[in-house]
Amino acid sequence: MKINLIICLFFTAFLHAQILPERDRALLRDEILEDRFNNLLPQLMDKTGIDMWLIISREYNEDPVMRTMLPSTWLNARRRTILLFYRNKEKNTIEKLAVARYNVGNNIQSAWNKEVQPDQWLALVKIIQEKNPKKIGINTSTHFNIADGLVKTDYDELISVLPKSYQDKIVSAEKLSIAWIETRTQKEMELYRTLVTITHDIIAEAFSNKVIQPGITTSDDVVWWMRQKVTDLGLETWFHPTVDIQRKEEPLKSHIESFSKGEKSDVIMTGDLLHCDFGITYIGLNTDCQQHAYVPKKGETSVPAFLEMAFKKGNRVQDIFTGNFVQGETGNNILRQSIDQAKNEGLRPSIYSHPLGTYGHSAGTTFGMWDAQDGVPVNGDYPLQYNTVYAIELNTTVNIPEWGKDIRIMLEEDGFFGETGFRYVNGRQESIRMVN
Repeated sequence: MKINLIICLFFTAFLHAQILPERDRALLRDEILEDRFNNLLPQLMDKTGIDMWLIISREYNEDPVMRTMLPSTWLNARRRTILLFYRNKEKNTIEKLAVARYNVGNNIQSAWNKEVQPDQWLALVKIIQEKNPKKIGINTSTHFNIADGLVKTDYDELISVLPKSYQDKIVSAEKLSIAWIETRTQKEMELYRTLVTITHDIIAEAFSNKVIQPGITTSDDVVWWMRQKVTDLGLETWFHPTVDIQRKEEPLKSHIESFSKGEKSDVIMTGDLLHCDFGITYIGLNTDCQQHAYVPKKGETSVPAFLEMAFKKGNRVQDIFTGNFVQGETGNNILRQSIDQAKNEGLRPSIYSHPLGTYGHSAGTTFGMWDAQDGVPVNGDYPLQYNTVYAIELNTTVNIPEWGKDIRIMLEEDGFFGETGFRYVNGRQESIRMVN
């Protein structure tokens, strides 16, 4: 008991040491945002050929892109907030303006004097006419939800005041929105390692005998312990965690049962193979991890070799998949190539990885879904880009003669793809944890 208490105190102290107080979080968030506005945004606007970007939202109905642009002290937009970014490539300048009553933090300056021009829309039109852009990007998209943040009311009001000559310059900012959401900077990746470390540490503590007492603790108890732990650390979860059980005496669940977030609670017993799905939100970024643990029977000092061998097959599917990452290749092609390669090696894979970053299910290419292993039209045809983070989410089904049944090794780890290739943000699970 004394050793367990020491371990518990160590875990808690280590986690708290990695988490910044609120004021320091705000400073870091704003520092990252300033870097993105000044250094990343001009590159993305040049790449997508949009020299003016309009993002329009009203309070509590924010465009998903605008949410990622608000400063740390703004939890929501105010009144109607109109952001205007103007890129002059020849002069190498980027103007960041708000057609609003307030500056939007330190990065975006208010460009509307209501006492001079009472009509906010006409104030916007005046700026557009002064800048005379070649293309005006607005956030509309048929297939990418995060890039479709301009609501009908704001669109209609914009069009009603905009001269016809400028209406003809309006284009979808879909590619620019996706690029803004999916691209990670060096400053963000320095933070991301901390996020994933915290996530792994919480899982390690949850899958320990500090939390789990076989024959007493239920899978739902562990789920709520994780939720409470996140709250106690001053963090948030972006989805409700799950903990599920595979055991010798019970048949393998179907895919639809496995991917249901309404897992039934069950008492954890010795000999169980546990699995969790868990992620946190911290300073504007998200994690998403799935790991396994084994509850030893009396006298067992290690995970059974047949389970470890099954786990290695899950790692092999990961290696095949991430080994096929190529900049500019579509998610559908990478998926197809990886599935075929894994099957040729005698594996039974299922791949359903997704972009990760400022949102949990973020913008970028899609590598299949659990019920779409032949690919995803349009979203899966989007090309893989450098400086992006993905939740490497997949499983492989393995027959276990010792249990007389199949099991499913379900893995998810956060990985970064850059010009030097793919790497896990903070490593990956390479063996099954022991609950001890």
